[in-house]
Amino acid sequence: MTYQRRTKDQLAARVALDIHEGATVNLGIGMPTLVANHIAASTEVLLHSENGILGMGPAPNEGCEDYDLINAGKQPVTLLPGGAFFHHADSFAMMRGGHLDICVLGAFQVSATGDLANWHTGEPGAIPAVGGAMDLAIGAKQTWVMMDLLTKQGKSKVVENCTYPLTGIACVKRIYSDLATLACTPRGLTLIDMVEGLAHTELEALVGLSIQVLNDAN
Repeated sequence: MTYQRRTKDQLAARVALDIHEGATVNLGIGMPTLVANHIAASTEVLLHSENGILGMGPAPNEGCEDYDLINAGKQPVTLLPGGAFFHHADSFAMMRGGHLDICVLGAFQVSATGDLANWHTGEPGAIPAVGGAMDLAIGAKQTWVMMDLLTKQGKSKVVENCTYPLTGIACVKRIYSDLATLACTPRGLTLIDMVEGLAHTELEALVGLSIQVLNDAN
């Protein structure tokens, strides 16, 4: 049986499904920003941006962008009723103080035990981009990663040990990818779900690591 990868929007919807009512959530630059478009209007979730916003809504409709209202990735956003602006120093204090329930970040690599590498590949000429990633990865109560499982060269981004410079150690709880959702534990990877038609043995072959299957991977 063949399988299809989740599209970016399908992956964003999958992440949004697990965000609980009342959560305060930071969505990292890049793919994670799409999650905002899939949070139901009936669900009370406070979206935070490290440049000093709390209460972001979905992306604006085309032609309705206000470039004085942007997220940390300089993308135009909307503001829900009751939303607030504040100094970025206060925003980082929220991040470092443990006031965020969840952050969703992109990654270059994630280890089976939750080490995160997402700011620099270490390659000559590569431009490092720390931003707020280190503060978010350590400060949030839960750190989730949203990414493609494989690189363009077909190598797994989920590895036994990260070879890129680390952002944080044992900080990632879940990996949401285009092929599977995985939990990172001190014992290694545990399967939460995978796309229809993909066999467990195929997934392990793609990742190159053992993946436990439990009735409750949370």
